[in-house]
Amino acid sequence: MTKQDVSTELINIDNFVQGSPLPYVVLDDSHTNAAYPERKLEIRGGGFGSDAAAHPTNANQFYVLADRGPNADFEGIAGKGKQFLVPDYTPRIGLFELQDDGSITRIKEILLKDSSGKPITGLPNPKALGGTNEVPYDVDGQPMTVNPNLPFDEVSNPIRTDINGLDPEGLAVLTDGSFWISDEYGPHLVHYDADGVEIARINPFASDERNNVVIDGKQILLPPEFTKRRANRGMEALSITPDQTTLVGIMESSMDNPDKSGRISSLVRIVTINLDSGHIAQYLYRLDKAQHVTSGIVALNSYEFYVIEHDRKFPLQDSSAQKLIYKINIVDATNIETIASTDIIKQDDTVGLTIDGQTLEQLIAESEDNWQVFESISIKPVKKSLVVDVLAALDYPHDKLEGLWLRQDGSLGLLNDDDFALTDSTIINSKSTVEQKYLDSEKTIEDANRLYIVMPTEYN
Repeated sequence: MTKQDVSTELINIDNFVQGSPLPYVVLDDSHTNAAYPERKLEIRGGGFGSDAAAHPTNANQFYVLADRGPNADFEGIAGKGKQFLVPDYTPRIGLFELQDDGSITRIKEILLKDSSGKPITGLPNPKALGGTNEVPYDVDGQPMTVNPNLPFDEVSNPIRTDINGLDPEGLAVLTDGSFWISDEYGPHLVHYDADGVEIARINPFASDERNNVVIDGKQILLPPEFTKRRANRGMEALSITPDQTTLVGIMESSMDNPDKSGRISSLVRIVTINLDSGHIAQYLYRLDKAQHVTSGIVALNSYEFYVIEHDRKFPLQDSSAQKLIYKINIVDATNIETIASTDIIKQDDTVGLTIDGQTLEQLIAESEDNWQVFESISIKPVKKSLVVDVLAALDYPHDKLEGLWLRQDGSLGLLNDDDFALTDSTIINSKSTVEQKYLDSEKTIEDANRLYIVMPTEYN
């Protein structure tokens, strides 16, 4: 039995130093920092904040998910996109352990690979598989192209995409040692074995031959409306029920359904997939504000879950910032997959459920009062109750709360997404430069992924 398989006594929350950093390495420090030119830009091998999940047997170990690699918002000659500072970076899962003194050690990293065992990248997918024309740029601010030795040309040398590229955001750990991951591109749900090799996939694209989950002769796909996800707002969080039967995913925010008019609504979709029966259900979650996002979910049982909702603001910069954890219950919520068509209610093959010809996102974008209209026709969102106001409970300075580790005593380990400590790119003297995150938010360049532990109010 290996170290990580040994069951251990849980380290008490009272002995934990809040904000303990996860270790990281520096991948590169040869570039200029745009905000502070006298300093070098640290491109870090961290980024372990997209999601977190408990190790199935070791009480003090937790898995964390890195996203698509060091990148920053960028607009160049081919339009808006992302600058990939380490273009061949492979998204990965990290296994970390909490020590008696409150420090955190890294046990191992698991690189994600395609079904043939080749490491994947974090580059965008082709449009047919969920790509949203997000242009990848290299470290010099030039478009990444099919032939890197030739200039960009829309016809003869187009933008490079990666059919296996993944922007991982949600992590579910299974007791057999395998993992399910959700992402922001497709969205895709990908099943990886213990070594990180792809063994199964579920997405909304019926033509994708990699969709290989078939139950009782039926191919399992995500509902087609999930193709309407917004760029960088895909399936942000994923969990699996304790009985290991059902995946539960939640989108980050409202979708572009049928177009961008839907994105200003407070409606977020939850999907559940029973891996034994193939049964798919879909529920509605109501954000406190349309500008909020969901960024973490963990199953307590088959019908109750903790969900992170927050506003992406730095508390040190904006006193109105909110970082909240709700407990939701789907028992009395309406599974909108089961609603039968009537004269005004239709199940559309492209945009899902419609009412009087409008999508659910459109209706809520028109007016928050339409939640009451939903109730009047027996469409009920999940019930939610606040269990942790993070900023009231902790000195939490970060913008993105995304990792949610449910510990054996009921407490919650919280991790921030440090974005590899990078922020937006800028152009200086015709060269692209990138700013280090936190320098303008009263945090130092040394900041990284940090772990906090809180106890939900229902246990106090």
